[in-house]
Amino acid sequence: MSNPQDLPDLAISVRGLSKSYKGSTMKRPALDAIDLDIPRGSFFGLLGPNGAGKSTFINILAGLVLKSSGTAAIWGADIDSDTRRARSAIGVVPQELNIDPFFTAREALDFQAGMYGVPRAERRTAEILEAVHLTEKADSYARTLSGGMRRRLLVAKSLAHNPPVLVLDEPTAGVDVELRHQLWSYIRELNTAGVTVVLTTHYLEEAEELCDRIAIINHGKLVACDSTKALVARLDKKSLTINIGEDIPEIPEALAKYDVEILPFHRLAIRYQPSQTQVAEVLAAVQTAGLTIHDLSTEESDLEDLFLHITGGGGF
Repeated sequence: MSNPQDLPDLAISVRGLSKSYKGSTMKRPALDAIDLDIPRGSFFGLLGPNGAGKSTFINILAGLVLKSSGTAAIWGADIDSDTRRARSAIGVVPQELNIDPFFTAREALDFQAGMYGVPRAERRTAEILEAVHLTEKADSYARTLSGGMRRRLLVAKSLAHNPPVLVLDEPTAGVDVELRHQLWSYIRELNTAGVTVVLTTHYLEEAEELCDRIAIINHGKLVACDSTKALVARLDKKSLTINIGEDIPEIPEALAKYDVEILPFHRLAIRYQPSQTQVAEVLAAVQTAGLTIHDLSTEESDLEDLFLHITGGGGF
């Protein structure tokens, strides 16, 4: 087992990473001077709208696309000067279901491990197939598997050489809810065991629940990178919905300084900034207005709000 002192602090580190496609009709590069560090052991989210540059970033790390400029290192190994070690340190689960239809699930994993030089005695084929719930399909050809099973087989293939860094590019796209839960349960176990996980997903609630840090790419540029909690806090918005006992035709003077909306069925929606206003202050203003509070609920900004805020061009 590796000594923790010998392990790199960063699972992935890129500086000035850029990519422009020759002959492209796009006026901007696919990646534009990206600087990004992904800490070892993190569960890292890489988000952005379609065409933002996420897949280009991942494909450069995987060796499938050549960068135009900049540097990139995986597990301390430069992808240009130490290519073999860099490739061995990363496992990628692509969006596309690109599995050889004439291999069984077991053969696919053995072949993948062999490509990375894993000795037969050290291969974990049976263990990985069991972890992704494919043991019963071990000797079935990939072409006979359902879409969800093929997705699981892709995850299994990415783990065949035991990489310390796992990149998941939209791994649950088109996958049913039960399978998503099974998959994330296993990926969490891997992360707890020390595997660095990098995730791209369109399910923002998934990213908010799973990821401890998140970066957002838009138009090829890195527009945000911070802890998930800190990113969500940047919006600094909260909504308090109150059920009152009175029927009011207009907003009372005591509540005039807040963003208040009168809703049907004797309800008020009061929006405020938690950094500047305490909820007790809002409730006191409601009582000052002579209103009776029957019930209340609160709603905070989430990652989806932040994502829309940034990629919609609003900035911070």
